[in-house]
Formats: sequence, C-alpha cells, structure tokens
Amino acid sequence: MASVEEPDVVGGPRTPRVGLSSSSEARALVSENFPGKPYCLVEEWTVFHIDVTPDELAKVHAVGQLPMIVFAHNVIEDSQGRFRQGDWVRSSMCTSFNDGVVFETRNTIYILIGPGHEQTASLKTIFSFF
Repeated sequence: MASVEEPDVVGGPRTPRVGLSSSSEARALVSENFPGKPYCLVEEWTVFHIDVTPDELAKVHAVGQLPMIVFAHNVIEDSQGRFRQGDWVRSSMCTSFNDGVVFETRNTIYILIGPGHEQTASLKTIFSFF
C-alpha cells in the first residue's frame, strides 16, 4: 500500500508500506514456506533500494542478489538468538523480496511486521547512518 511520500533522515523520500499484522502470522508463514531457515521478525523497518550504476547492478545480479537491504529499529524475535528483542538490525544484500513482507538474504528470512517504508539511497548513505 503506497501513499504520499515523506522525507526521511537519509535525505530522500520514502514510501509507507505495511507488513504482516502479527508475530504469529509471521511464524506461520516461515514454518510453512521456509522450514529450517533462520528467520528474524522485525518492526519499524525500511527496505532500502540501493542506488547503483548499470555496471554495479550487473555485478549484484551476477552473484544472485538484488540491490536491497532492510534496516529495522526493532527485532521482535530472532530464531538463532543472534539479536535480542528490541535490538536494531541491518541485513546483508537481498536475494528475494516477496509480497512486500518476506525479505530473504542468503542466510536469513526477515519478516516485516507492521508499518514500514521503502526508500532509495546510496550504499554509502545507508552505512553512514546505520
């Protein structure tokens, strides 16, 4: 669901989005579709679309990734105990992003819960703030 874009601390407009409505819904989705893969349920999230050149995009695609990173201010649950409840987390590069709620990396499924945003930014900008 998109609405009016609003400014963000990273400097550009961001588009509001909505993830799943509950942790129990997120756990059911993971167990049904990704059994055995580590997962992290997050709130207060932003999916960053990394601004890349055509050459950089080709390199990212060549290794099976998409130029996207998720940042979340609030970890609800991490199946492997890498992050505590309430911690912030920044993912590695995305391998798939499905239904606006399932953000997959090589090692982890991030399930986006509640309101969040999508935003474009440079990798340098993303890493300088988070």
